Amino acid sequence: MAIQTHKRAPGTPTWMHLMTPDLEAAKQFYRQLFGWTYLDTGPDFGHYHFARARDHDAAGLAGMQPDDQMPSAWTIYLASDDVAADAARVADLGGQVMVPPMEVGDTGSMAICVDPTGAVFGLWQAGRHIGASIVNEPGAMTWFEVNTPNAEAARDFYSQLFGLTAHKMEGMDYYTLHRGDETLFGVLQMDENWQGIPPHWMGYFAVDDTDASLKRLQEADGSIRVPPFDTPYGRMAVVADPFGATFSIIQLTEM
Repeated sequence: MAIQTHKRAPGTPTWMHLMTPDLEAAKQFYRQLFGWTYLDTGPDFGHYHFARARDHDAAGLAGMQPDDQMPSAWTIYLASDDVAADAARVADLGGQVMVPPMEVGDTGSMAICVDPTGAVFGLWQAGRHIGASIVNEPGAMTWFEVNTPNAEAARDFYSQLFGLTAHKMEGMDYYTLHRGDETLFGVLQMDENWQGIPPHWMGYFAVDDTDASLKRLQEADGSIRVPPFDTPYGRMAVVADPFGATFSIIQLTEM
């Protein structure tokens, strides 16, 4: 089991968090899909729920306000050692800060930002909460990428923001960003096949069987956005929950 016990280095995806218009229905959907259990943090934190896989924190779920005009979506948070300083650099590098840095009790500090190409992401400076404590296991987050019509601009933005190096994958417009020997996330160039889809971060959850997971997803009123296909890294699909929040699932190849 891949367990995380310490905060992650800056720029590392550390948490995924869902905003949904129907918290109870979303909990049921993801329970059926991933087998998640939940920990309700109570009224002081707006009944924010920690989704648990194998008794470890896998992701977060929160209910939207009735008048919230934003679509239901998963947000990916990148680790930060100093949210205030990183948020200032976001603006200096051509991005925007949607939600200014704020403390979340003793759990940590956060901000919500937009990169120069239009993809939304979060910053998380760990306090008591380090982010996901289980990764690369069924029901846990495992990979992340920015899908954008300007991959070079996104590559340069995140590289400069966090001091990362970028490598281009041979034969395709795809970059991987690295801190030393560790691969943190990818940047994918959107082409004409993505027409009508805005820039976004995509998070992947691991599953033990992609096709069986898709059957459970459809039984729980989820939808398949991109049918399953095989890659060198595993069999994957792009899906959405009943409220339109999009994510990917992948049955990881043993590598």
